Amino acid sequence: MSETNAGAFLDLVAGRRGHFRLESGHHGGLWLDLDPLFSHPGRIAPFGHALATALRPHNVSVVCGPLLGGAFLAQLVSQALDVEFCFTERAMSGQPGDLYRARYLLPPAFAARMEGKRVAIVDDVMSAGSALRGTYAELRAHGAMTVVAGALLVLGSTGAGFFAEHDVPVEAAARDDYDLWLPADCPLCAQGLPLEDLAAEVANLTT
Repeated sequence: MSETNAGAFLDLVAGRRGHFRLESGHHGGLWLDLDPLFSHPGRIAPFGHALATALRPHNVSVVCGPLLGGAFLAQLVSQALDVEFCFTERAMSGQPGDLYRARYLLPPAFAARMEGKRVAIVDDVMSAGSALRGTYAELRAHGAMTVVAGALLVLGSTGAGFFAEHDVPVEAAARDDYDLWLPADCPLCAQGLPLEDLAAEVANLTT
């Protein structure tokens, strides 16, 4: 099997340095273009296998992921675990500049089946965890029990910290350090670097 570390994962995606607003509302200095990640599933197969192996002991009955990349991953992992699959879709709320404005909603056909299910929520990359936080809240509203969160790559500790506070373990194929900041504390803002709001332009986000 190929290596499943952060460096190997980052080799599969286009990344660039700069000053970016992420979907969560935080600012960061690294943007990953995750849209093409699943265009050649064989390239990420070692990471998907590693994540599925880590999730297996949690005895889930459903794997759920946010569109886009998280849903593709959830489908692959659910097949590996031989369990049900579902996804959530993004809807924005609140005011521009608010943190965690994105909500993630279950389509009605899935929402009606979630009561009492043991669910793993997964995404391609977790940093602040906006998409997974929204998915967690939506599943909870429909009576599901999120027993584990997972990602191919976990960046930093912000997203993982949220799930630790809710007693939800986080599994990852790879982990790496990552700096992100509240807008008021952003050193890149203090340096006067122009801010790019790529999160407002694309649906598959580094969150």
